[in-house]
Amino acid sequence: MQRVIRGLLAVCFLLACVHPTAAQSVDEIVERHLTAAGGRASLEKLTSRVMTGTITLPTPAGDLTGPIEISNAMPNKERTLISLDLTALGAGKMTVDRRFDGESGYVIDSLQGNHDITGLELENIRNQAAGFRSPFLVYKQAGTSVTLQGKEKVGDRDAYVLIAKPKSGSIVRVYIDAESFLVLKSVSTTEAAQVGQFELTTELLDYRDVDGVKLPFQIKATSPVQSFDIVVAKVEHNVTLAPSIFAKPAN
Repeated sequence: MQRVIRGLLAVCFLLACVHPTAAQSVDEIVERHLTAAGGRASLEKLTSRVMTGTITLPTPAGDLTGPIEISNAMPNKERTLISLDLTALGAGKMTVDRRFDGESGYVIDSLQGNHDITGLELENIRNQAAGFRSPFLVYKQAGTSVTLQGKEKVGDRDAYVLIAKPKSGSIVRVYIDAESFLVLKSVSTTEAAQVGQFELTTELLDYRDVDGVKLPFQIKATSPVQSFDIVVAKVEHNVTLAPSIFAKPAN
């Protein structure tokens, strides 16, 4: 009997030792994510990024595909330029040029008209632009709080669910692969002119190494308003970008 008791005590001791080690804190998950993405040193070297590829939008008239270019520059500038041929929908060619210069946002839209970006949409673009290297690289300095909600399945993958709450803008649920520690998807509430607020789910797929950092070469976004699929063809880092491409045109 004493031998059995000693055996049970030994098992309990081992379980007690294993449990704290198996548990992951937010800081541990974030650091493992940053390491998987290339490491802090590699990420901090990035001053700009230009991603080019194609975007596909499903419509009742069939899929619409056209070129997309996403440009980012430190500390928090972003521009997305999309061209689509809407002839199948009876609308001709469309160009959407969304710009954020670090303070204000503006959209040049050949179909629906040009307009300033305001409200929740502006706050979310500001947060997104500031985190282009990684949303977790300097989140504490930006005043964002991050908590661990637990684990969930994303397809057949186990994922840690981190809740990121910025000082302003939408709360974002970020799903980090429990094995690779790369981001699998994010879910947030966003806003668009003439549409209002809606939930947006973004999946990040096909990670590849570019200049020592891991980047998704496929981005799938799903929402009640419009879904789309971006396939990246080329990524360039630390290119010189004129401030004017991010600013509202003078005229």
